Amino acid sequence: MTSLVRQIPAAPSAIALMHFSNRLTFETDCSDVYGSQQAGEVDFVLVDTRGPLAFERGHVPGAINMPGRLMTAETLSAYPTSSVFVVYCAGPHCNGANKAAVKLAALGYPVKEMIGGVTGWLDEGFELSVKAVLGPIGCEC
Repeated sequence: MTSLVRQIPAAPSAIALMHFSNRLTFETDCSDVYGSQQAGEVDFVLVDTRGPLAFERGHVPGAINMPGRLMTAETLSAYPTSSVFVVYCAGPHCNGANKAAVKLAALGYPVKEMIGGVTGWLDEGFELSVKAVLGPIGCEC
């Protein structure tokens, strides 16, 4: 009897290598962002794409707040096009980071998504920076 896992065969190793390697060019995770911050190796712009109220309630330390809807050539003009942006939102249930990544890429910036967002950050046991405690941490993207 074949398990449900193996009912659809796994990809050949070469194809799996290409697939998973390609995914890493589009995403990073909370642990890598945190580790880079702790090592003082922050060579990226960390962007919380949620609305200002959600950002104030709690955000990843070092992040700037820029909802995707506000990303334009003008608002990003202070950043060289070689700047690597790492975007995140509330978590896996939110696509604000994806929308922001599309805008950044369309404007010519390299971009990665921090998978997991705020939910992933908290799941890893990392602390948020809080400006004001006003209620649940959500997405107003």
